[in-house]
Amino acid sequence: METKHLLSMSLMLFITLSGNVIPANAQDNTNDFYIISGVVKDIKSKKAVEYVNVSATGANVGTITNEDGEFTLKINKDLNVKEIRFSCVGYYNAKISINGKKQEGQTFFIVPESYQLSEIQVFSWRNPRDLIKAALEKVENNYVLSPNMLTGFYRETIQKRRRYINISEAVIELYKGPYNQSADLDRVKILKGRKLISPKVSDTLSVKLQGGPNMTVYMDIVKNPYFLLDQEIIQYYTYKMGETTSIDDRLQYVVHFEPQMILPYPLYIGTFYIDRETLSFTRAEFKMDMRDKQKVTNAILIEKPWGLRFTPEEVSYVVTYKMQGDKTYLNYIRNDIQFKCDWKRKLFATSYTVCGETVITDREERNVSRIPAREAFSTRQSLSQEVTLYQDENFWGMYNIIEPTESLENAVNKLKKQYRISQ
Repeated sequence: METKHLLSMSLMLFITLSGNVIPANAQDNTNDFYIISGVVKDIKSKKAVEYVNVSATGANVGTITNEDGEFTLKINKDLNVKEIRFSCVGYYNAKISINGKKQEGQTFFIVPESYQLSEIQVFSWRNPRDLIKAALEKVENNYVLSPNMLTGFYRETIQKRRRYINISEAVIELYKGPYNQSADLDRVKILKGRKLISPKVSDTLSVKLQGGPNMTVYMDIVKNPYFLLDQEIIQYYTYKMGETTSIDDRLQYVVHFEPQMILPYPLYIGTFYIDRETLSFTRAEFKMDMRDKQKVTNAILIEKPWGLRFTPEEVSYVVTYKMQGDKTYLNYIRNDIQFKCDWKRKLFATSYTVCGETVITDREERNVSRIPAREAFSTRQSLSQEVTLYQDENFWGMYNIIEPTESLENAVNKLKKQYRISQ
């Protein structure tokens, strides 16, 4: 089974400065919503905590903290939300009352879990492979069997060494069909987006990689078991139980896995988190086995110029799910690709890092219709070719996004200056 074909997504590493304006489908009236914002910190170390889920209790609205622990959550006043909740791997849930009032620039603390792991780690599953199989048999119980329309925020960044040369962002709609059906009809639509690209000619590198907004379809490993969780795929790995942890105040089995055979395409090394009570998959962290870099290149590289040498360094993924009620839903996906490129006869290679991440910010399960094929984001498209340049500071309106980190904000300002100078 060729893993590459299961990830038929595309990302153009660098393209020319052109694009079309994609109109917003959400109202931008600031009277319709209020804002909760701030930074989430560990109450003991006082350090910022990244990738904390921030959600409105009783609603489907949410976001995630960035690498600096910062977030902004926009809540429609009509939702009558009373509190928001913070949840993160290895921390107790935290809740704060909001009562329909904005709270901006606040510091919120979360408490590390303090379970006595040696006392509670009594496994019902002696064989972790059997645990994986049992969790797969529970998919139809744990995940929705009706279509949902998800709203999400997608950001992809490209760094040349430590310098950002491409920042593209979009609000997306994702049609997600029932989990007892294949993902063939799941589709992504770009609602609104923007970009900033370095105008320096020396930054131009036309390389097409696996990635892009469609990873919200293909990287849903529960709905696409052919990627990591197919019955045939399972036999390619060895599994080992790890120490118990918690997610969202729920105990989790932790299963580490690594390849046990060599195949014509790369396998993965990683960890699954499985809810101890429901046996739903709640999180997966994994990266490609880099022992054969040519196999990795064949899996992630779609196109490059003749004469360019492409060397992958690391390819990693994070996929998380969130439990609401008695069902588990897709929540967050991140893909990082690090590689080096050089031209023949050049002495030194240049390092690049491509990061794509999507957080699901809203969900609708009533009167859901499929996204027409003509409106769907194609695997042949590049996001940078479909969106407009940065302009309006209030561009996102009432859409929820992943707050940019301080370093990303600085990069945006630098790229804006470069673009103005080049004009």
